[in-house]
Parts: sequence; C-alpha cells; structure tokens
Amino acid sequence: MKKARVQLRRAVPADAPLLRRWDRKPHVVFATGADAADGDDGGWDWEHELPREVTWRELLIAQIDGRPVGVLQIIDPTTEETHYWGDVECGLRAIDIWIGDEKDLGRGYGREMMRLALERCFADPSVHAVLIDPLASNTRAHRFYERLGFRRIDRRMFGSDDCYVYRLNRPR
Repeated sequence: MKKARVQLRRAVPADAPLLRRWDRKPHVVFATGADAADGDDGGWDWEHELPREVTWRELLIAQIDGRPVGVLQIIDPTTEETHYWGDVECGLRAIDIWIGDEKDLGRGYGREMMRLALERCFADPSVHAVLIDPLASNTRAHRFYERLGFRRIDRRMFGSDDCYVYRLNRPR
C-alpha cells in the first residue's frame, strides 16, 4: 500500500468554517492556548485573515488526497505587522502548525508538514534559521520539534502565553 503524501495549498476564505471547527478541538486549544469556544480565537479572525495577501506570510492547508488535515503559517518575523517576535535578526522565518482532527494525530502528517514547511523556508537562500514557539506546557510539541533538530534557545512570554522558543539553523 502506497503511503499518502501531504500536499500544501494556499488557505482560502472557503476554509474559514473548517478552521473555526478545528480551533475548538481540545488538542488545538491545548497546543495554542486559545479557546474559540470561550470566544478566544487566539488572534485568528479567519474571515479577515484568509482573504488577506501579505508579503510576510504564507497561510497553508495541508491535505492528504485532497482532504484537509492541518494548517500551517510561515512568517517573516522581521516584517510581520504586529511585531509578535519583537526585534529579531534578518534571515529568519517562524512557523505555526497544527493538525485539525484528532484522528489525524500520530500519523506522520505533522512531520511531513514540517518537512515541507522547512523546505519552503530554506528555499530562500537569505533564510538562515527557523523559529517556533510552543507553549512551555506542551511537552509533546517540545519532543516533536527536538526530534526534527530544533534546539531550545529561550523561554518568553508572548502576551499571556508562556512559551519556549526553538530554533533550527539552515542545514550545512
């Protein structure tokens, strides 16, 4: 049996209902610290964000055989409009990633999504490192990123979120 491959496509406004549903999933709430059921969308106003085309971000849906399984965002933290990452050096990218439905956890989709995201990031020769910021309480995410080669470099508060900052330098 052939293993299904993850494919990435641009997120579009029609994805908003799916993304709002995923936002309410307990594993997404745990990973992001945002509880859409309580009116906290973690800053994601999908109806506003999905139609926006900005130069500092790629918002992508991961699919298996055309079925959405996850979402990821790749940003340039030096030009991102909210300055979420603060003052950072040039040549970085930052990634947010999550799997939508519980049935798709633990199937290797996240690993493949990250492989594709990192490939996209490092395709730009000016990018020398990638950052991620999982919640300090999300030990499963820490192990996942460490297995991919990320190294913890800091602990920071992003708003009210207590996060570890991980970094992966460009492979030599």
